[in-house]
Amino acid sequence: MRTILIIDDHKDIRENIAEILSLDGYKTLQAEDGRRGVEQAIANKPDLIVCDIMMPELDGYGVLHLLKKNPETQDIPFVFLTAKADRSDFRKGMDMGADDYITKPFDDFELLNAIETRLKKQDVLRSKFEADNKGVNELMKQLHSSGLIKMDLDSYDTHLVYKKQILYSEGKRPKYLYYLKSGQIKTYQTNDDGKEYITNLYAPGDFIGYVPLLEEKNYEDSADALKDSEVAIIPREEFVQLVYNDINIATKFIKLITTNMKEKETRLLNLAYDSLRKRIAKALIDIHNKFNKNSQGQTIDISRDDIAHYVGTATESLIRTLSDFKSEGLIEIKGGKINIINAAKLGDLLY
Repeated sequence: MRTILIIDDHKDIRENIAEILSLDGYKTLQAEDGRRGVEQAIANKPDLIVCDIMMPELDGYGVLHLLKKNPETQDIPFVFLTAKADRSDFRKGMDMGADDYITKPFDDFELLNAIETRLKKQDVLRSKFEADNKGVNELMKQLHSSGLIKMDLDSYDTHLVYKKQILYSEGKRPKYLYYLKSGQIKTYQTNDDGKEYITNLYAPGDFIGYVPLLEEKNYEDSADALKDSEVAIIPREEFVQLVYNDINIATKFIKLITTNMKEKETRLLNLAYDSLRKRIAKALIDIHNKFNKNSQGQTIDISRDDIAHYVGTATESLIRTLSDFKSEGLIEIKGGKINIINAAKLGDLLY
């Protein structure tokens, strides 16, 4: 059960809010002034705080200031409740770190909706995401599905990108965020000898190209379609504004992106030091998990060249190792497609 702390010097208002929240399944705590509100917040660590601005001893701004300074309470969602409707008061509260601002009088729905939205946001921001491309994509999906980043993906222009057609090129300035509706997309870098190294693989439901947009850099890789793909195109300005309108969401993205860069460096080191068998085993597992996560089969249906580029080896070396895996009963190859038949044993090669 979620706990909401209500700080208001008017007893009737405080108890009315508590009744509304209790009927909706919340546990409530009450404080009759700002000083006691700070004490309650520190002692009980509520899931959210609803706080009046105009109070004796310590007003709502003072409460927010003290709680934001305390590492144990600084991340608790904070909703101001006030009869003051002046825009300067609204701006001051939001600049100090308040999450929302409700003006008295308010109806039950407005209060409950504000609280539900803020708790939902907090759940997303507290979630642990993997420090890789998958983690950033999962954050994007959760922010979108929860309504915290409001993008109507059906309202954007949709382009059909045919197999081997370029979506964007290394060195170009990014203009869009891409959302993959169907198909498969790869991103890759090419060295001076023209050899390709696949940096990421994308499946339906993934967002593509957010890192250079947020870092305001040119593309460091290129993207093209592994299969005919349908892609929604979201203007850069709209995406960046949605992210940076909320400092907490922006911070979450920045932390994940920073760690994602370290993960890429680790993968490059693994390419240098891991055995070829281990690298190919990991690649098969990675590719299967990416493109077959919602299916029962174990089939990998991308070209040998693309697998080799993902591993960072010659296609001939890949084919020889796949032949070894086949003879060892780890995989089978039918019609050019690779079927994993012993995923556990293939995974054991990684350790």
